[in-house]
Amino acid sequence: MGKRTLRTKLCDLLGIEYPILSAGMGPTLIGEKTGAPVELVVAVSEAGGLGVLGGSGFTVDELRDAIREIKSLTDKPYGVDLLLPKRLATREGMEPGSATELPLSQVLEMLPKPHLEWFKKVKEELQLPDTDVMLKLNTTTMLPKESIQVCIEERVPLFCAGLGNPGFMVEDAHAVGMKVLGITGNVKNGRRIAESGVDLLVAQGHEGGGHTGRIGTMALLPQVIDVASPVPVLAAGGIGDGRGLAASLAMGCIGVWVGTRFLATDEGGALDVNKERILTSVDEGTRVSTAYTGKTLRASLNKFHRLWDESGLDPIPFPNQVLLSSALLWSFIKADKLDYVGGLAGQVSGLIHEIKPARQVLEEMVEEAVDILTRKLPEEVVIK
Repeated sequence: MGKRTLRTKLCDLLGIEYPILSAGMGPTLIGEKTGAPVELVVAVSEAGGLGVLGGSGFTVDELRDAIREIKSLTDKPYGVDLLLPKRLATREGMEPGSATELPLSQVLEMLPKPHLEWFKKVKEELQLPDTDVMLKLNTTTMLPKESIQVCIEERVPLFCAGLGNPGFMVEDAHAVGMKVLGITGNVKNGRRIAESGVDLLVAQGHEGGGHTGRIGTMALLPQVIDVASPVPVLAAGGIGDGRGLAASLAMGCIGVWVGTRFLATDEGGALDVNKERILTSVDEGTRVSTAYTGKTLRASLNKFHRLWDESGLDPIPFPNQVLLSSALLWSFIKADKLDYVGGLAGQVSGLIHEIKPARQVLEEMVEEAVDILTRKLPEEVVIK
């Protein structure tokens, strides 16, 4: 059998072969390049989809270097995902321009007193090592505007805002031929982002990994499609195979935004322990918590969730909570207390039982979706 074809409006809009984007998953651990690294971006784009770099956590210079590395490895379209927080993690001694990096231990001393005391209590009770890493001023905690400018200067084909409304930058992006994508977890925000001038909108259901809302994918998609029109919508949350792709197209989406399935690939940037969490997960093997970033975020279930719940603390506003959680996760790993470690992952983890090359994941997804849409569906559905 020859190579199967599956094209939608998304393919023409972005110049790609298949309507599949890998989600721009950024690192969740200080000092580690986890998430959606260059290797995954290139693999997905070369396979006919569109790979998206998880730019969260990079310094501005690292982001530029990563973009240029992608361009040196593929001539296919790709994207960059950044988080756009409403507030920056600027505190006394951390103002932009005052330093390029600071000891994490020094930054933690700037946290609210109850959170700092809890951190020290956990560290003592679990006998965790000192957090002797340096915190760089990165795209999320300090310098999102400078990072956006890098994307514009490098003429990134697709800019993706994993968090926040990118409408303020659409005009500058379009001026250099760059498309802009926003992500929503509810109808109200979906309408707001669509009206801001973006080219594409991702509607992510509660099932999704990473930052996620309260509405399930099946209920969310048609409502967002209705309010966002004529802005086209991609589906996210609970999509990890061709069945999810076919269902999304049937709902009226022009493509899919896939995270967890691509995270669990040879090229995926998840730590080995996090990949293992995905492979051994069951349908209820993930949890939504504010522990990691201060916003609701789904990750593989682990003891850190319970530890945070028992603290009785309210989360620190994003992105400051990231500093607290990353320091603890770094310490858990150094102390080999892996029961307290679990990376961003969606409920689709229960469908994933094997680490494969990203190209194979994409091709199998396309093949299964085409088979459903052209053979199985006509055989199983009787229309009179």
